[in-house]
Amino acid sequence: MAQEKRKVDTVYVYEKVVVYDTIYVDKAIPLKPTNLLSSSLEIKEKEIRDRKQQNINKKELEKQIEKTSDTRFQYGIRAGIGFKNVSWAENISSKRQQFGEHIGIWVSKNVFTPQLSLSLLANVFYWHSTFNFDATKEDTPINGFYFTEDQQPLMFQRFNNKHFEYVLQLKAMYEWKRFRPSVGFSINKNIYKMQFLVPENQILNKLDDFKSNQINIGFSLGLQYQISSRFLIDLEYQYYKINHFSLKNTSFDFDFLKTNNTFAESKISLGVSYIISGL
Repeated sequence: MAQEKRKVDTVYVYEKVVVYDTIYVDKAIPLKPTNLLSSSLEIKEKEIRDRKQQNINKKELEKQIEKTSDTRFQYGIRAGIGFKNVSWAENISSKRQQFGEHIGIWVSKNVFTPQLSLSLLANVFYWHSTFNFDATKEDTPINGFYFTEDQQPLMFQRFNNKHFEYVLQLKAMYEWKRFRPSVGFSINKNIYKMQFLVPENQILNKLDDFKSNQINIGFSLGLQYQISSRFLIDLEYQYYKINHFSLKNTSFDFDFLKTNNTFAESKISLGVSYIISGL
């Protein structure tokens, strides 16, 4: 008996998948413009207050610094050149103006106001000669023998007006913008030298100097211009009255150029000052 072959059927099953999404809708809340403007104004007002406070603090700090600086000393150095005129040398030399250099130190302090200050200065000048009398080389107007009070002989050798000058000044200065006019009181000492042959063991064979040692009193007028925080340009005029100009030697009772006349000395100097620091 023949076996009957079975037929296999294919069954398809379909599923429907549905995906649901949840959507949230927020209701818009209207903001009043007046509230935003008020908030912005409050922020700006706070910023203005903060800036005003900063400016006040800055001004207070500047005042404190200014008060501190008013009580401080300043000190520095000065150097420059100048021209000098001395009335006693006018009949000796054809050159009226004597050229020289100077260097010095100074210290100053504000008084009463930040613009007003007192300065103390010490300067050394070196002046070049405008004439030169040398009896060993030529016949000069002052060649010859001279005698002391106890009749010791002296023989003139050399004389010129090359010399050192020492100056001490006290000045009052007023600061206006970058300018500083000043007026002051000055004293100076000029070291002139005249050389003689003097006796030693009764023989005229020793060279010795006769020097000037007068202290002269005068005044000064000046003007400074500040070109930077550290540097200043100085222009100054000084005038002195010289009484009884003479040349002496302590070993001999002799006073060359002794006179009762009064001479005048004036000079103009131009220099640069450097502010080192404050104390």
